[in-house]
Amino acid sequence: MDKYGLIGFPLGHSFSKSFFNEKFQNEGIDAEYINFEIKGIDELPEVLATNPELRGLNVTIPYKEKVLSFLDYISVEARAIGAVNVIRVDHKGDDVVLKGYNSDVIGFTKSIEPLLETFHRKALILGTGGASKAINYGLKSLGLETVLVSRFERPGTIQYKDITPDVVKEYNVIVNCTPSGMFPHYDECPDLPYEALDNHNLLYDLIYNPDETLFMKKGRERGAQTKNGLEMLLLQAFASWDFWNGDEKK
Repeated sequence: MDKYGLIGFPLGHSFSKSFFNEKFQNEGIDAEYINFEIKGIDELPEVLATNPELRGLNVTIPYKEKVLSFLDYISVEARAIGAVNVIRVDHKGDDVVLKGYNSDVIGFTKSIEPLLETFHRKALILGTGGASKAINYGLKSLGLETVLVSRFERPGTIQYKDITPDVVKEYNVIVNCTPSGMFPHYDECPDLPYEALDNHNLLYDLIYNPDETLFMKKGRERGAQTKNGLEMLLLQAFASWDFWNGDEKK
């Protein structure tokens, strides 16, 4: 039986295991999907050694960037993004070859593109981790100018204190790539001037549990268009399967 899995820490919030195991059952695929909750990326070789049936892995927080040094091949797109969330595990004799890809950017761009209007030209990206790198790459590929927002002073970013009402009117697409508002912390949201939002704003939250985060709710109440990350999750899962089982991709 083939195995697929997810590496990250913690993994309590992930839908991937149930999604793929349901897919395998419904489509008669002799495989199983397992969560590998590892406390350090240096445990990856042990996961591979003790699971020789592995054919593919998803990578989530906090290892999307840290995993790069373990890979034998990284796609052009994933290398440009600087983060990998899909690993294809190829077995060639006794050798295991690890190939890294990024399906986050595929899921995100396909999900947000239909929502973009001609007046959506600039975007704020909340967060600076591996997911935000894919979102930044995706938005730029769709022609938007982007600014990353960090809680701390980092080169090439602004801080939340810099986000004035004028900023959210100019940068009217706002994408939350932070865990703020994720289950069970329903009462949390990024620190923004929500009172300045209107129907020209688009608020996109990568979180999918709960269905509507406080970030989204506050935007909706001001007339903004909102969307959660469930469709992105599904689209990136479809792309993961293609990377694992399709023709070799560059």
